[in-house]
Amino acid sequence: MVKNFKNTNKSQLIDFIKTIIIAILISFLITKLIIINAVIPSGSMENTVMTNDRIIAFRLSYLFSKPERQDVVILDSPNENEDKLYLKRIIGLPGETINIIDGKVYINNEELPLDEPYLKEDMLGSFGPYAIPDGYYFVMGDNRNNSIDSRYWQTPFVEEDKILGKAVLRYYPKIDLLINK
Repeated sequence: MVKNFKNTNKSQLIDFIKTIIIAILISFLITKLIIINAVIPSGSMENTVMTNDRIIAFRLSYLFSKPERQDVVILDSPNENEDKLYLKRIIGLPGETINIIDGKVYINNEELPLDEPYLKEDMLGSFGPYAIPDGYYFVMGDNRNNSIDSRYWQTPFVEEDKILGKAVLRYYPKIDLLINK
């Protein structure tokens, strides 16, 4: 029996093209529906995440739960005219009042400041108070003295819908889980 090499090569080429198209579609769906792959452009989250680190955030993290204090999240810019993503830490939750006095964060006028072992250095300055509306969050970078965040934005609060996902993994230059950091 003699095989037709022309038809075999054509069939293999069509199978190869189908495989490539399916792989591209799966990749597209994963990055649009399940994960966010991001390169960190600034030092606002140092030492938790450094400039040029590559991270993955899970888009489905808040499908069945609400964002929690100290989660590191990727969010759309709260500024209407800006098409930019931010990586920040959730500090204030809906309905709370945040007051920053001499670099310490106080929630709802509690006597003790928020415990923040992830900070790069002591924050300078006093800000607030900020009364967070329902459905909104107050976010800040871990490198507080070098972070443009809720303290400086025209609208200091981030709508829950603008939180795109929870940062879970740094994969470059080293692999490191970002959960509970």
